[in-house]
Amino acid sequence: MDRLKNKVAFITGGGGGIGRATAERFAEEGAKVIIAEIDIEAGKSAALSAKKIAKNTGGDAYFIETNVSDADSVKTAIKKTIEKYGKLHILHNNAGGSTLLDGPVTEAPIEEFWRCINLDLFGTFLCSKYAIPEIVKSGGGSVINMSSNVALMALPGRDCYTAAKGAIASMTRSMAVEYASDKIRVNAIAPSVTLSDRVKKLLEKSPEIESISKKHLLGLAKPIHVAELAVYLGGDESSITTGQIIPVDSGVTIY
Repeated sequence: MDRLKNKVAFITGGGGGIGRATAERFAEEGAKVIIAEIDIEAGKSAALSAKKIAKNTGGDAYFIETNVSDADSVKTAIKKTIEKYGKLHILHNNAGGSTLLDGPVTEAPIEEFWRCINLDLFGTFLCSKYAIPEIVKSGGGSVINMSSNVALMALPGRDCYTAAKGAIASMTRSMAVEYASDKIRVNAIAPSVTLSDRVKKLLEKSPEIESISKKHLLGLAKPIHVAELAVYLGGDESSITTGQIIPVDSGVTIY
């Protein structure tokens, strides 16, 4: 279990769901993992869990309180990462998510639009802005963004979220071209409905998400399914994979 041995990873939103599952798998594969999380208790818990799972692989985990939509907070978190581990190879821009306030453009609150843009899109922009120079100094590596199946297909009733995730898909492609000469790969994972605790609550009260969940050919995803792709994208196995938006969607985008 050493696919990420000697690599340092920075995972935003690492306190729960996909982020926590990814942090645990990264540590298990030998990576030193920074869990950048706004929720202090969730971040500490995830770091402790990842450290335990790492066992004797050389992996480690450390929590840094981070607000990905605040430039000073992100800069401080990246600085602390370098102070802790001396380098950075993998950035996983995982923080994000939609809420029940989302809706069609004619009905969704303006505040919800900006919440989605600030968290999902601007957070991805800020973390990339301040992490990529450190990845360059470390000799290259991988940026893993989080798009969504809603960037690849229609999902009426979630127009704030689709706007943010569609933009992340486009930014991923341009970043892949921009930083290829620095030996940095940039890809995005596009999950469909993934059974984190947050999404389970959305399913109970969101008919549009419940409707699409019935079209999954192999059942709904669990956070670990997305984390396994992140391990591949973070490791040397994906050395020529870049600029891709890769679905983990149980076939829903083809159905």
